Amino acid sequence: MKRFTICAAIVFLLTPTLLLSQTTTEEENEDLQGIMRRLAEGAAKAYVNPIVSGFGTNLNSGWFHRAPWATMFGFDFEFGLVGMATQFQDENRSFTSGGSFRFTDEQATFLAQQSNAPAQYQADVKNAILSQEFQVTFNGPTIVGKKADSLRVGFPGKTITVNTSAGQQTYTLPAQLFALPVTGLLEDAPAFPLGTPQLTIGTILGSQFTFRYLPDVEIDEKVGSFKFFGWGIQHNPMVWFGEDALPFEVSLGYFTQNLKVGSLMDVKASAFGINASARLGWGFLNLTPYVGYMKESSTIDFTYELEVATPTGPVMQPIAFGLESENTSRLTFGLSIKILLINVNADVNLGKYKAYSAGVMIII
Repeated sequence: MKRFTICAAIVFLLTPTLLLSQTTTEEENEDLQGIMRRLAEGAAKAYVNPIVSGFGTNLNSGWFHRAPWATMFGFDFEFGLVGMATQFQDENRSFTSGGSFRFTDEQATFLAQQSNAPAQYQADVKNAILSQEFQVTFNGPTIVGKKADSLRVGFPGKTITVNTSAGQQTYTLPAQLFALPVTGLLEDAPAFPLGTPQLTIGTILGSQFTFRYLPDVEIDEKVGSFKFFGWGIQHNPMVWFGEDALPFEVSLGYFTQNLKVGSLMDVKASAFGINASARLGWGFLNLTPYVGYMKESSTIDFTYELEVATPTGPVMQPIAFGLESENTSRLTFGLSIKILLINVNADVNLGKYKAYSAGVMIII
């Protein structure tokens, strides 16, 4: 039963499951949570930024493949799977930014040795380094970058004042470039995939209701479980003007969902807009082209603990921040094909990030 539950999670999370659960030893491959614990807020934001837009764009995809009928009451039932993939560009694979940084015990020891401090005062210099943050530059792969690449921290050097047994002394720390054990996890992935079961029922007063849901599934003992639920409504306003008011179907829609992965990630996404479709053929065999325009938004809140070296030993520092998706609107162009009770559809979504979605549904 536990194995079946994990498989169900993989159907939904696909690549994200690989990010958040360890598939090898920590020495061979670290998970996302392990990497985040090495990154202060500034570097962490830049590192995970591509999947923020990836998650949000995906979650706002695949909600519709036709507009509901302009009927007061009818029976429509659809159930199946929807897959989405957000395309990445080369600019999403690496980043350069500045920010504050706390050196590790090993790095502080090295800097103290490289300073102009006498040997008897190098321990004092090291403790002074571990007691403060320094402004540095970050350069390296994002989460969708190469595994062979690593994050580099550029320290421009600084003169610091140190309390020693001889009183306050001033020493110069030289400029250095440090490589951190932080690499890309998705190995130049061309796109970020997701998948979800989806149920649509209707029609009531020209409206259909769509639901996405998976029960709590534990990904990993350290990460915890993920929770997912989403719902949406489409309404055909032509129901109030007669079924033949337009030669095609049109609807207004609103969709929202929430995904939570343990204590690490809390994803919220919503979209609203208009779409239209026209059925060509019969009820049991038809083609349905559809188009849509939506305004959208999504955010991911990250919460984790950063391991910080101090003169008295390592301590855990709580970090929390939120990021918004860069996708704010989209145009959708798609086509559905229905044969008997099976409907297959695919569409392309054009926005800041390009996304693709497809679905296989049983329609009654």
